[in-house]
Amino acid sequence: MNLEKNNGRKRGWKFWLVFWFLSFSFLFTWFIYWQYQNKGFAGLAFLAKPFIKTLPMDKKTEEELFAALEIYEKITKDQEERSFLVLFQNNMELRPGGGFIGAFGIMKVQGDRVTHIDVHDTGVFDGRIESNVVPPFPMGRLLNIKNWEMRDSNWSPDFPTNAEKLEYFYHLEGGEEQLDGVVAVSTELLPSFLEITGPIKIDGYPGEYNSENAIMKLEYQVEKGFHEQGIDVGQRKYVMKDLASEILRRVAGLSWVEKKEFLRTIEEHLDEKDIMVYFKDGELQDKIRSLGWSGEIKNEESDYLMMVDANLGAYKTDYYMKRSFEYEVDLSGEKPRVDLNILYENTAQSKDWMTTDYLTYLRVYVPEEAWFLEDNSGLERVFGKELGKKYVGVILKVPIGTEKKITFSYELPVEMADDYSLLIQKQSGVMNTKGLIKIVGKDGVVKEQKIELDRDKNFE
Repeated sequence: MNLEKNNGRKRGWKFWLVFWFLSFSFLFTWFIYWQYQNKGFAGLAFLAKPFIKTLPMDKKTEEELFAALEIYEKITKDQEERSFLVLFQNNMELRPGGGFIGAFGIMKVQGDRVTHIDVHDTGVFDGRIESNVVPPFPMGRLLNIKNWEMRDSNWSPDFPTNAEKLEYFYHLEGGEEQLDGVVAVSTELLPSFLEITGPIKIDGYPGEYNSENAIMKLEYQVEKGFHEQGIDVGQRKYVMKDLASEILRRVAGLSWVEKKEFLRTIEEHLDEKDIMVYFKDGELQDKIRSLGWSGEIKNEESDYLMMVDANLGAYKTDYYMKRSFEYEVDLSGEKPRVDLNILYENTAQSKDWMTTDYLTYLRVYVPEEAWFLEDNSGLERVFGKELGKKYVGVILKVPIGTEKKITFSYELPVEMADDYSLLIQKQSGVMNTKGLIKIVGKDGVVKEQKIELDRDKNFE
């Protein structure tokens, strides 16, 4: 039975792994095509770098073209085999780096061909050896674990940091491949792809998968539905193989216009950190960084904010969580003062196999020179510095059907009041966060802006 269960897992994940990785690889060719088509030119001579410089385009587009083309060329021009660790991050159970890592794969590519796939259940992989690495606060206490392992390794909001930690645990726990990079993908890609391909009905399974129901329907099928339908536990994820195969078949048959839309969708997911990429090759990493797809914490000389949640309740409650925030900075006083209000709403109606009271460890990252003011919330607060930022961390519980508001107040360095600007970075995996930005100028004039935090955003 164990062999049958493991084979079923590998077969399902293998097809998903091929699907996500090919989608990512597909981006580089189509990114160039799409940017080119938007300028209204014909022919393929633009692939020559000297010719790109003759095209009438803005500098940003030209830089993106060069970066994407150079990445594609370096990966595919020779026959050197490269190995990548590909992560599946389920953002219904949010972690600082995106979502819980339920599975990962090792994929080898040579030129533009996938030559080898090896897929692992992260829990099974972790179980082979104890890491003897103490989990960071408060992971060990809330998850009741003694060892920090690969499935919980994406503890940083900075993807390159997570990629290096993942490789560390991979080798510590017996992984033998020498990795060239790490790619993380979110479950958010599935609904977007189905919007383009249209609904899919799979023989042998009830109902249809569409952009509205796919994530929940698939989660239920592999966790509960298979049992109700009399499907053996070792075959419960075959539905993933069938769904991925049909999506790939439909994508191959898309028109040029539809394929351009498919590319636009992938690019949006890269911008929104649903796909993040890390190369060990410094030159390639610089190119990915220039495109804004590295998932890095940025170190700019400005005011800064990043709100980072870690769901430590071991359920998929993030599916039902809504977040909003108000950020007010007053530049008219002796020192700039910030008041940040964050509201959590647990919209679930009852506890079930995937939902419970929300338990999160929230960290708020601000400029390193900021000074947090005292508060009377009664919550235990943990302070620290990392990634060139200062942070405050708190443990919050939001029971089903309730909401909770938390406030942070702090002062900024005096010099930030001059030529003020603000960078807010989005946490990978967090969806539909609405915000209100209020800036009180030195002259007392108030400016407000409502935003949807779907990607990193700058304000001046």
